[in-house]
Amino acid sequence: MSTDSPKRSLVKALTWRTIASIVTALIAWFFGVPAKAIGLVFFADLVIKFILYFFHERLWAKYIKFGLVSRDK
Repeated sequence: MSTDSPKRSLVKALTWRTIASIVTALIAWFFGVPAKAIGLVFFADLVIKFILYFFHERLWAKYIKFGLVSRDK
């Protein structure tokens, strides 16, 4: 059985949060939010949700076995 390493969880969190924060910033821009506010929202969204996502991934990798399929042959 294979599990995600903390390093893999970290990279997944970074790549996902970058994509998701860009989408959040674009939505804010579309709705006419001032550029300075968009920058602050982007940064806060990136940092706060990155931390939450990383720990969410680690909890799932360590404690939650739901949906795991054995790869033993």
